This record gives sequence, structure tokens and C-alpha cells, in this order.
Amino acid sequence: QVQLVESGGGLVQAGGSLRLSCVASGITFRIDGLGWYRQAPGKQRELVASINSGGSTNYRDSVKGRFTISTDNAKTTVSLQMNSLQPEDTAVYYCNANRWYNSRWTDYWGQGTQVTVSS
Repeated sequence: QVQLVESGGGLVQAGGSLRLSCVASGITFRIDGLGWYRQAPGKQRELVASINSGGSTNYRDSVKGRFTISTDNAKTTVSLQMNSLQPEDTAVYYCNANRWYNSRWTDYWGQGTQVTVSS
């Protein structure tokens, strides 16, 4: 059974930094991508950053230059370094792993970790 467990969320003042980590377990197949999503109250879940099996990264425009996604070689841990945090970054952050299999994507999710940025 695939499990993704996030850690590292918390309360920080604007301009501060946090580092989120996600450890994946129970994976017996190749993971094609890892990423971080977030969901603020009353808003849809949105992609923050992703990294594919080739190491290519993708960021939403609002976090470019502030956030950095990284993973270990075994693709069992994915981290998100968040610098220069702003109140609009406040959300529940979810770790995501995905797999392309049988002509479709399958997503796996962590339980989420709260990030709160005070002004």
C-alpha cells in the first residue's frame, strides 16, 4: 500500500522560510512524477511544483525563484524548500506521486500539512 507522509509545515512570518518533506513508502513500481500541491480555504487545489523521472522541474509562476523542489535518487523522498514566504502562500500542502500505467495516470496523495504565513 502506497503511503505518502508529509512533514515540515507550520507558522512563519512573511519573508520567512519553511522546508516541507514527504517520504513515500510501499512503492513497488516506477514513479513517473513527484510534486507538491496546495489548497487554500475556498479555493481549488493547485500545483505548486513538480519534478519528473528525468529530473525536470515545473513551478507555478507565483513561486518561481522562491520555492525549490528536490528529490533523492531513489525517488522516495521529495522536498520543497520555500523561501520569502508570503501570506498568500498560506494553504494545506499536499505531496503527490503519480504513475503512468495502462494508458492512464494514477495519483497518490499525502494527508497534507498546514502552512500558515502571517503578515
